[in-house]
Formats: sequence, structure tokens, C-alpha cells
Amino acid sequence: MGVFSRLAQLIKSNLNDLISRSEDPEKMLNQIVLDMNNQLVEAKKQVASSIADEKRLSKQGEQETANAAEWERRAMMALRAGNEELAKEALARKREHDALATTFKDQWQKQKAAVESLKSALRMLNDKIEEAKRKKNILIARKKRAEAQKAIQETMSGLKDQSAFETFNRMEAKIDQIEAEAEAQTELSEEYTGDVLASKFAGLERNSGADDDLVALKRKMGLAPPEPAAAAPEPVQARVQAPAAGSDAGSSSTQAEQDELAAALEEMEAEQVAQQRKAGR
Repeated sequence: MGVFSRLAQLIKSNLNDLISRSEDPEKMLNQIVLDMNNQLVEAKKQVASSIADEKRLSKQGEQETANAAEWERRAMMALRAGNEELAKEALARKREHDALATTFKDQWQKQKAAVESLKSALRMLNDKIEEAKRKKNILIARKKRAEAQKAIQETMSGLKDQSAFETFNRMEAKIDQIEAEAEAQTELSEEYTGDVLASKFAGLERNSGADDDLVALKRKMGLAPPEPAAAAPEPVQARVQAPAAGSDAGSSSTQAEQDELAAALEEMEAEQVAQQRKAGR
């Protein structure tokens, strides 16, 4: 093999490799199906032309048969007229038309067989094209699925890069710092405005009311002992004297003042009893 032959083969090989790598399967499949459809259209035209030829041969054969019959009729007419020579000439013309009719009939039969073969081939071609269309759709779906899987794998491979996770961790720490600073500012603001103290008392009041409601509900359901009965009110004199009894000798109140207070209380109680008796009457 000469140098130029090897060089030509190398160039052709490189061109084929470039073409193969640049081919888009979806575009190629669509183009193939388009070419097949164009071929189908041309094939239909050829079959239609063959069918037209078949019909034309059939009509020509029928016409020659009719012509032969007409010349036979004329020969019979010449014989009735007693003109045998004219009858012979008419019969000769009839033979010519019979021969042509036979030829056209033979060609028509051959054309008919060819048309049936072409129709069968056309149906097969149409079936092949339909099968190619279905296969094309399947192949394109497979291509898209493969591309999606490839894209996912490339994305996953990119996520395996530690720099991406380091960036996420750095951003998370930065956001934590921003949140901490915001909370600190809020706490300082509440500390100086007195909102913390107010919120504590508000929470205490809410909890106190909730505790009372809970105890009342438990008593209503029988899950807690009933509320104790209110104790009888102590006499005014006892309530007043009780602290005096518990006080030591160094109290600031004198004995005379206590006696005077006790007398006043007795007088008030006596007036209350008199009023109650008067009201009872």
C-alpha cells in the first residue's frame, strides 16, 4: 500500500470518527424516518403508475377483442351480400385484432402480477416504516433516560467534592452567628425597656389562672378533694385581742388602751344585738 493510500485511509478514518462523535441519535433517527417516508411516497407513486398501466392494458385488450368481433360481424355481412373476397379481408383484419387482443391480455396478466407484487412490497415497506417509527420513539426515550441518569451521576459526583460541603458548613456557621447576634440585641433591648419584667409577671398571671382552672376542673370530675368550707368568723374582740396576747411585755400599747378598746367593741356588739332584735320584731 502506497503512502498516499495510507494517508487517504487515515484521513477517511478520522473523518468517520468525527462524524460518529458528532451524530445526535435523536436527529439521526428522525432523519431516517423522514427519508423512509419520502421513499414510501415515491414507492406509492410507482405502484400507482403500475396500476394505471395495468388498467390501460386491460382496456386495450378489451378494445382489440371488441374490434375483432366487429370485423367478424362485417365478414358475416359481406357473406350475406355474396361478396366472399370482402369477407376474407374482414376476417384477415379480425385475425390481426385477435392477435393484438391476445398480446394485450398476456401483457395485462403480467402487469397484474407485477402490480400485486408491488402492492405486497409497498405494504411491507409501510409496515417497516411504522416499526421504525415505534423503535425510534423507544430509542429516543432510552436516550433521554440515559442522559438524565448521566446528568444525575454528574451532579452526584459534583456533590462528592468536599469543597461544596465545606461551603455549606461555613454558611451554616455564619447564619448561626447572625442569629446569635440578633438574639443578643433583642435581649438587651428588652432588658433596658423593662419588657422582661412585664413578660415575667404576665406569664405568672397566665399560669396562676390556668392552675386555678385545672383545680376547679379536677374537683368537678371528682379527681380532687372538694373545696374546704369557709371557717366561722371570729369575734371582733378575739381578732383584736389575739395579737395582744401574743405580744411581749415591751409592746407599745398600754393596758389602759386595751381595756378602752375592749369596752368599745363590747358596746358595738351590744348595739348590733339590739338592732337585730328590733329587726326580728
